[in-house]
Amino acid sequence: MAARPNIILIMTDQQRFDTIGAWGYDYMTTPAQDRLVREGLSFRNAFCPGATCVASRAAIFTGMYGHNTGAYSFDHWADHRNWVEDLNDAGYHCVNMGKMHFAPRDVAGGFHERVIVENPTSKHLDNGQADDDWGRYLRIHGVDRPNDRNLSDPEWLQKYQGVPWHLEEKLHSDVFIGDSALAWIRDYQSEQPFFLQVGFTGPHEPWDPLPRHLALYEGREVPPRIAREGELDDKPPQHAAHRQMHATTTHESVIDMYSPDEEDIARMRRHYYAKITTVDEQLGRVIDALEERGFLHNSLLLFCSDHGELLGDHWMAYKWLMYDPIVHVPLIVRDGRRDRAGEEIDDLVSLMDLGPTILAAAGVEAPSYLEGRSLLPYMEGPGADFAPREWVYCEDNYQLMMRGERYKLVYYIGQDQGELYDLERDPHELWNLWDGAEHHALQRDLLAQLLRWLASSTYYNAGYRRQRSRHYGMRWPTPDNAFLHGAKGHPVPRSFDL
Repeated sequence: MAARPNIILIMTDQQRFDTIGAWGYDYMTTPAQDRLVREGLSFRNAFCPGATCVASRAAIFTGMYGHNTGAYSFDHWADHRNWVEDLNDAGYHCVNMGKMHFAPRDVAGGFHERVIVENPTSKHLDNGQADDDWGRYLRIHGVDRPNDRNLSDPEWLQKYQGVPWHLEEKLHSDVFIGDSALAWIRDYQSEQPFFLQVGFTGPHEPWDPLPRHLALYEGREVPPRIAREGELDDKPPQHAAHRQMHATTTHESVIDMYSPDEEDIARMRRHYYAKITTVDEQLGRVIDALEERGFLHNSLLLFCSDHGELLGDHWMAYKWLMYDPIVHVPLIVRDGRRDRAGEEIDDLVSLMDLGPTILAAAGVEAPSYLEGRSLLPYMEGPGADFAPREWVYCEDNYQLMMRGERYKLVYYIGQDQGELYDLERDPHELWNLWDGAEHHALQRDLLAQLLRWLASSTYYNAGYRRQRSRHYGMRWPTPDNAFLHGAKGHPVPRSFDL
């Protein structure tokens, strides 16, 4: 019997899809990610299931969308079963180094070992929690978390979250995570297969790259923001409210997106891209350490980000909404046992597929409630019997997104306004077709499709909500549930007894 593979999941936080040099974005310096592109299979159309950190991670790790867990934003989700626990039960040694964003934070969550790092500006002590491991590390070195700079720095608003790291390199949160992962890789001696999750905090704001990485981008041409005058007048009111809220918040995330000119946007983007380079350097160190220990040969390594970042597009920054710069994310899978080196997949895939992929690689039966599907058939090469998705879905707070190759629909719960884009004619989502009379029939058809998916998903996972068990039976009369996964060729729900 072949040895079970080690499994490594490396996640960044808030990284857009267009930030990997080897994917053709030559304004980026990303040698480690470029290596993964050369050695792995790139999924060029991967989408996240939540438009914020917690919503996306809760869906990824539980395998269920927000309407089945209640985790739409900064909500408790660690009380739900997750597939790390399934790996644990199957004999994997499970380790988390860095950001997981469990809520509540300090749970095992199926991991045997955790080094916990949350957002660099989290105020754990103010919330009645002990500091995380990075915060304790800072205090050991006589340093406090770099909080409340919006109050202490009179030029904070003019920096648009671009603030180079100001302390020793080893004190940077992502360097600390890299060092922690390297120490664990170096010291692990067991023959037991492992699951290693490395969660970097970058490039989440503030965009605080190491200064030597920022120097790489000095004077470099970067893409301008994508926006049109009057654009927000045609969008649901939440878009203008998003811009206003972040311009007036009293928190360190304050950013005035009414004011920046194109040079301000370019400066902001250089800091963001440089922070990705800071993270990329740590990623490279982790990959090298795995290789030196001989762990890469029999390993499945997955690299992705939990969601993206607007970075000035559509006159806004950050996440929360459903634009492609937010929901379209990097995903690369490197399987040491299969050769798909340097190849690309253009089919729509979802980060909901991570759990089923990882469990399949480990030889663990997937729980009934997982709504993704394994990507391992793609690793077998062309000709695999695998129907591509027609749609991917994302949920966050009051929004449901359904995105296909041509059309994207965003439904706002409880209101008449919404979003509808023809991505073939308008790939940058500048022109909202929701209110156009000529598109009402299309809108109705897409809403009906969304309702069918939502009703099927809600019913399908009612067994989990009743029983909190891995497997359960639901009355489901026909033998194919591909509709739940958004596969092509299934215009109506088809379901089965489990």
